[in-house]
Amino acid sequence: MRTGTRDAGMATSEYAMGLIAAVGFAGLLYKVVTSGPVRAGLQAVVERALHVQF
Repeated sequence: MRTGTRDAGMATSEYAMGLIAAVGFAGLLYKVVTSGPVRAGLQAVVERALHVQF
């Protein structure tokens, strides 16, 4: 019998909680990126990048 074995990895419930947290964070990030001011700023950056003279 082995003594002092350690847990390696996550249990199913930990995977579920991690997945819920990741989905929640992705939803929040999506809302922030698609908001008006952020969307306008990103669009301005892309337009500036496309109009650069080489």
